[in-house]
Amino acid sequence: MLQEFLALNIFSFLLIFARIGAALVLLPGFSASYVTIQVRLLLALAISFILTPVLAGSLPGLPSDLGVLALLLISEIFIGMFFGVLGRFLLAALQIAGTMTSYFMSMANAFIRDALSEQQSSIFANFFATLGIVAMFAADMHHLMIQAIADSYSLFIPGQPLPLGDFSQLLMRQVADSFALGVKLASPFLVVALVYYVGLGVVGRLMPALPVFFFGLPVQIGVQIIVMTISLSTIILIFLSKFEEGYGVFLAP
Repeated sequence: MLQEFLALNIFSFLLIFARIGAALVLLPGFSASYVTIQVRLLLALAISFILTPVLAGSLPGLPSDLGVLALLLISEIFIGMFFGVLGRFLLAALQIAGTMTSYFMSMANAFIRDALSEQQSSIFANFFATLGIVAMFAADMHHLMIQAIADSYSLFIPGQPLPLGDFSQLLMRQVADSFALGVKLASPFLVVALVYYVGLGVVGRLMPALPVFFFGLPVQIGVQIIVMTISLSTIILIFLSKFEEGYGVFLAP
């Protein structure tokens, strides 16, 4: 009896760990390169240990076939990766806004190592994404992500067929929405850059001797930095609102 009890609990723990661990590999903030693998592993184990007594009753029994067990674990890993990729797509709105802002500031060639995407990106894309991560944790959005994954067991029941069509449609829609949101977040810099370029072109035609490059670039960067100081808080608040909406649909009513 004790051996059967331990086997069932270990199976429930392993099933929950598959979904939670796969999500933490990709979730924004948790998946950053400056968060070590050991920390992510301990966090996934701790969350799985807490959720096991709560969710054990709703999980399927231990299958006798090894192939069924492997298929069940793979489906749980796929669901966890879905939640992680969703968070990355939501965060991509800030990276798109930062990249477009760099273009409007004429600083698109100033690259820096991005610890979030683990690749070279513009300075302002890295700045916006890092600021968004800090704001997410300050606003307890990391609890929202974990709660959404925990509540997903009532929506994506282990052992049931995966709604792959719904997954792909939701992710594709989120990619389009993130790009549109990134353009909207960068719209203040777009408007200022358009007005500035037109004005600089008129000044260049009226004063041919004016060194447009040496005069225009410092002014352009300075004006855009002023616009950033004015609009940055609003940009982050809009992003947090959209991020909450993205994971809020998976919360249990």
